[in-house]
Amino acid sequence: MPELPEVETVRRGLQPVMEGAKIMVAEARRPDLRFPFQPDFVARLQGQIVTGLGRRAKYLMADLGSGDVLLMHLGMSGSFRVIKPDNEAVSGEFHYPKGKDSAHDHVLFRMSSGADIVFNDPRRFGYMKVIARSALEDEPLLRGLGPEPLGNEFDAAMLARACQDKATSLKAALLDQRVVAGLGNIYVCEALHRSHLSPRRIAATLSTKKGEATDHAKRLVGAIHTVLNDAIKAGGSSLRDHRQTSGELGYFQHSFKVYDREGETCTTPRCGGTIKRFTQNGRSTFWCPKCQK
Repeated sequence: MPELPEVETVRRGLQPVMEGAKIMVAEARRPDLRFPFQPDFVARLQGQIVTGLGRRAKYLMADLGSGDVLLMHLGMSGSFRVIKPDNEAVSGEFHYPKGKDSAHDHVLFRMSSGADIVFNDPRRFGYMKVIARSALEDEPLLRGLGPEPLGNEFDAAMLARACQDKATSLKAALLDQRVVAGLGNIYVCEALHRSHLSPRRIAATLSTKKGEATDHAKRLVGAIHTVLNDAIKAGGSSLRDHRQTSGELGYFQHSFKVYDREGETCTTPRCGGTIKRFTQNGRSTFWCPKCQK
């Protein structure tokens, strides 16, 4: 499942050709993705100017001149690609050639910027929905989401308060989208390693009895910021399906410290431990038992 860095990378790739442009043509080439398209899905998009393109957690959000918002989720295998007016996909150093089979090109936006934006999703776990901006606070898909980990509100004090009474593991708390939005398995494993905290540690240990942030919380927030920013600069992580809008691979996977490195030596200076894997809450957890306490 694409996490925050992958979705933010896609947002930045779409922004130059989508923001400020009009959706001249909108096509839904099948009746559904993960959920059925709304009956008026195309009608509410066609002819609208995209006034802004943002991100909330793992969702892309296109503000429309009508006051509606187009909510988009990549699902497991969804990807956007931008096609130039000469019908050539934008490419780059990490270009991934797209096949000629367009059977999985399920949605198309033809923009006044001259670009076609195509959403391809072989597994059809992605989804799109048009919502009135005034109704966003009541939208079930967004309601209850925690703070953005790269936002100004997210700091050690906030994380400590959110975890103060939690008896769950630290990893489980960080994967809870109500605690912090947008984090997934990969970047939680990486942030915990860089902050030298065990994924098995009780989440409440980030807070003192008075509810103040411990040094653990401060280290962890710093590690989350660093990991996410580094991953965004690298275009996200391409393990199976993630591609940038240009077709390029993300390459943060080459910077993993623990994720998918079972049996390898820990990269922490003077540690010398071995990366282990175990199943936690149904997900693979990678960590170094020697330097993560």
